[in-house]
Amino acid sequence: MIDGIWWLVILLVIVAALWLIAHLRGSKVGKNGKTVNNSHKSPKPLTNDSLHKLNELIRRHFPEYQVSRRANHLLITKQGIKVAMLTIDKSVAMGQRRLGEVPVINYHRVPSRAQLSAHLQDS
Repeated sequence: MIDGIWWLVILLVIVAALWLIAHLRGSKVGKNGKTVNNSHKSPKPLTNDSLHKLNELIRRHFPEYQVSRRANHLLITKQGIKVAMLTIDKSVAMGQRRLGEVPVINYHRVPSRAQLSAHLQDS
């Protein structure tokens, strides 16, 4: 009779220990009430200063275009129609290619206003 009770106690201790481990490793609720999962932390996206400069250049000198910033590229639209996708990447060949109907223009550094104007008008 005592042997059966000890097995029950050992089983309850194991279940409690597994629950405690799962609770400590599981998702937690942050201050704003949203679930924060610390077990799968993603690295912060790297900021691309050249893309930021290009974004500001377009906003300042080309107000007719709307700019949507993504992680590695800028999506340029005019009146809701996608005009171009601009990237700054030294590892990709400089030039222009197409992604569906949208031209993808890659630069190695921030272009001049005249060069950007010519590429946007061609698109």
